[in-house]
Amino acid sequence: MHLDIDLTGRRVVVVGPAGAARRIVARYGASGAFVDRFDTVASALGALDGATLVVRVEGAGTDDDGLLHQRCREAGTLLTREPAASGAGHVSLVGGGPGARGLLTLDAAAALRDADVVLYDRLGPTESLAEIAPSAELVDVGKLPGHHRVPQAGINALLVRHALAGRHVVRLKGGDPFVFGRGSEELAACLEARVPCTVLPGISSSIAVPAAAGIPVTHRGVSHLFTVVSGHAPLTDEEHLHLAGLGGTIVVLMGVSTLPQLVAGLGRAGMRQDMPVAVVERGYSASQRTTSGTLATIVTAAGAARCQSPAVLVIGEVVRVGLELQGSAAHLARLTESLAS
Repeated sequence: MHLDIDLTGRRVVVVGPAGAARRIVARYGASGAFVDRFDTVASALGALDGATLVVRVEGAGTDDDGLLHQRCREAGTLLTREPAASGAGHVSLVGGGPGARGLLTLDAAAALRDADVVLYDRLGPTESLAEIAPSAELVDVGKLPGHHRVPQAGINALLVRHALAGRHVVRLKGGDPFVFGRGSEELAACLEARVPCTVLPGISSSIAVPAAAGIPVTHRGVSHLFTVVSGHAPLTDEEHLHLAGLGGTIVVLMGVSTLPQLVAGLGRAGMRQDMPVAVVERGYSASQRTTSGTLATIVTAAGAARCQSPAVLVIGEVVRVGLELQGSAAHLARLTESLAS
């Protein structure tokens, strides 16, 4: 919407064909306006009285535009022009980052503004989705541990069906579509159906959530590599051995439920028991929380704190670095406060 005015309960007239005007109609309707649409200027002229705003759809013909301008001036009605929606359906696989609206990329925000349909899950920036995607039908296809509201095959089918109907479909995921997000499966489904598909990367929670807790995944002289692991299912002894032998930092996504097996397996593989470990819950939310310990103590600490998903586990000396940085920051804040008083 190009005008910063409150249109709640006011009348808006949209001039343009239904397909080209569909996003405009949906957007102004979502703002609380009463929207009337007319295919042509001639059919709209008699309906301008009492309208607060007239929206002319660009690219939908220019016949009688001069007459429309004149009639709006006479009626004291604002007139604006907005671009038409494309008639070609396509899919955008969008990474929403760890859930904070401000961590959406500019391209992701633009795709959501342009969307006809948004298929979203629970880990994306969903709280203000109606505002971010004002023209879109919002469809919750989120997955909870042990419960898939819509199976992956069903999500793939929805993407293709809506796109073949001429809609711009945004598949909004938490983090990045290609980091444990099954985005490649959705891309394959689109390609098989010959549906144009664009991938818009997102900020992965594997990096962002530790950063939100002040934990760097790499630090000079401490760790020059990090490994990202899915904790959705227990790892094998061979995988534990491989991880323990790599050194550096281990970042585990979706790993709260398998934490006991993970630390036991890393211990059997030779990782020392005093290795620092942190569990960062609900990164970038108002209820973000970090529970820290060591390989020997973290299961007990996480249990006592009742840690729950979504959470990111960080294993490695960088956890100690992060805790020291946070301690220094807290000391500096206290010192600044005392000097100010």
